[in-house]
Amino acid sequence: MKRRDFLADLARLSVLYAGIPNGWRVITYPRLIDDPFTLGVASGDPTDTSAVIWTRLAPKPLDPDGGMTARTAVTWEVAGDEKFTSIVKTGRYTAGPELGYSVHVDVTGLEPGWEYFYRFKLPDVTSPVGRLRTAPVPGALNPRSRLKVAFASCQQFEEGYFTAFDHMAREGADLIAHLGDYIYEYGGVENRVRRYATREVRSIDDYRIRYAQTKGDPSLKAAHAATSWIVTWDDHEVDNNYAGLSGENNMESDEQMRARRAMAYQAWWEHQPVRVPRVRSWADLNITRSFEWGGLASLWVLDTRQYRSNQACDDGNKDVPCGNWDDPSRTMMGDAQERWLFDGLAKSRNHWQVLANQVRIAPFDETPGEGRRFSMDQWSGYPHALERLSRAIADRAPNRTVAITGDIHSNWVNELRARNDRPDAPVVGAEFVGTSITSGGDGRDEATNWTDKTRAENPHCKWQNSRRGYVLCEFSADDCRADYRTVPFVTKPGAPIQTASSWRVVRGRPGIVKI
Repeated sequence: MKRRDFLADLARLSVLYAGIPNGWRVITYPRLIDDPFTLGVASGDPTDTSAVIWTRLAPKPLDPDGGMTARTAVTWEVAGDEKFTSIVKTGRYTAGPELGYSVHVDVTGLEPGWEYFYRFKLPDVTSPVGRLRTAPVPGALNPRSRLKVAFASCQQFEEGYFTAFDHMAREGADLIAHLGDYIYEYGGVENRVRRYATREVRSIDDYRIRYAQTKGDPSLKAAHAATSWIVTWDDHEVDNNYAGLSGENNMESDEQMRARRAMAYQAWWEHQPVRVPRVRSWADLNITRSFEWGGLASLWVLDTRQYRSNQACDDGNKDVPCGNWDDPSRTMMGDAQERWLFDGLAKSRNHWQVLANQVRIAPFDETPGEGRRFSMDQWSGYPHALERLSRAIADRAPNRTVAITGDIHSNWVNELRARNDRPDAPVVGAEFVGTSITSGGDGRDEATNWTDKTRAENPHCKWQNSRRGYVLCEFSADDCRADYRTVPFVTKPGAPIQTASSWRVVRGRPGIVKI
C-alpha cells in the first residue's frame, strides 16, 4: 500500500452513530428493483433502556457498494408486538456510501426487561422482523432471575454450512455472544464445501464483500433476527494471528498493517450491531465494553488482539522457556484494558462476572512429564499477563467469574486457578471454551492431543470435544449451567443437534461439576 493511500485512509470519516452528517441527509426514498435487505437485520449491545438495531442496504451484496448508487433514507420502527400494531419508536436514517450503506440506530427510551420487535422500510419493501430484549433494571435480582447466553465463534464460510445457527435461533436465548472470527480473510481454496467470492481480503471493498457473503447465509440471518447479539473480534477479522501492528508473517510494515487494520475495523463496524466510542481513525477502534443484566451478571467484552505484544518464539506451539516468552513487560490486553477489567471486577456487585474472551485462558501443556509446551497465541504464551488475570479473579471475584472463550475449534471445560504454576492452587473461576461453527470441517469426538497422558498433565481440564456447534450457558442467582450443543457434520446441510455434555458451576463454590 502506498503511503498516500494510507494517509488518505487515516483521514476518512470516523462518523459512527450519527451515520451521515446533517448536510448529507436526504428525505427521499428511491425505489429499488432488487431487495435491499439481503443481509437481514440484527440488534445488539442492549442495556436496560436501549439497543442498537442494524441493517445494510445491499440489493447486490457481492458488489463492493452492495449495488447501491445514492444516499437513501430508511424508516425504522420498534414495536411491542410482532405485528407492529403497537409502534413505540420510529425514525429515519440516511444510509450512504462512506459507511457502506449500513444503518445503525441506537434506540433509546425503551422499557427494562422487555421484548421488542423491529424492522426497516423503503417504498414497496420491508425488511424481515427482528427481536430484541432489553436488560433488567441495574441491580435487580430475585430468585427467578435468569440469563440465557448462547455463544459461538469461528465460522469459516468455505468449510461448511452454518446449520448450528438454525438450532441456536430456536434456543430462546436472551443474548448471543460471538467471540470472534466472524469472517476469515483467506483467499479461496479449491474443493471446499463453499467458495469465497474474493481473493484474500486486503481492501475495504474486499472486506465488505466477504462480510456480505457471510451475512447472506440464511442460518446466520435467522440467528441474528432471533435475539440481540454482543460481538467482539479475534484475528481473522484482520489477519491470522495478528498482534497489534504485527501481521501473521511480519511481512507488512507497521504503516501497512495499520492501514489494513483500519479497513478491517471499519468493515467490521459497518456489519455489526455495536455501540462503541468514536475515534480519530478506524485503526484505533476501541471495542472493549461492559453490560449489566440486572443484578445477576456483568458481561465484560475483551479485545486480546489490538493491544497485545507480538507472540513469543515466532508463534506456534513451543517448548518453554524460549525467547522472550517470560518477559514481564509482555501484555495480552494492554495496560489500560487490564486496569479497566480489574477495577471493574473489584467494583461490580453483580452475582456473576462473565468474560467474553477470544483465546483460551487456561494453559494446556502438551508435553507429558518433564518439560512444558504451550501455544504462544493463547494466554499461555503470555505467562505474566495470565498470572495478573488469575490474581485479579482470585482477589476480586473468586468463584463468581466465568470466562466464555472461542478460537480453537474445539470444546473444553477448564477450571481457572489462582496460580498456574501450581496444580494445587485454589480454583477461583471457570472457563467454558466453545468449538467453531464450521472451521475445521466436521471434526471428531476428541482432539488428537487429548490422551491419558495429557489429561494427567492438565488436571484443571475436565472435558474435551472437537465437533462443531455452540455452547448454551444459563445463569441464575445460585449457579451457571453450560450445555455443549454439537452437530455431527457441517459439510452437508441438515445436521441435527445434540447435547454432548453439560456442566454446572455453583456460585461461591470452587470447581466445575458434570451434570
